[in-house]
Amino acid sequence: MELPQNLDSKFRFILVAARRARQLQAGAKPLIQTPTKRMTRVAQQEVGAGLVPIEFVGLAALEKIQKKKSAK
Repeated sequence: MELPQNLDSKFRFILVAARRARQLQAGAKPLIQTPTKRMTRVAQQEVGAGLVPIEFVGLAALEKIQKKKSAK
């Protein structure tokens, strides 16, 4: 399987597909029609088709989140 244009690595592809597979297993409706019933495969196909929105969090945003957690 080739990486979608909006992903920079196989690792990120797996992370996004795994999160989407968990959503599907929890009852989310698939975004594509496919003959397979395996949620992991459905998630991979959705990510590969560019149907799953992906948001990249920058380093500054991560530092801000960590500061909030440590302030509590």
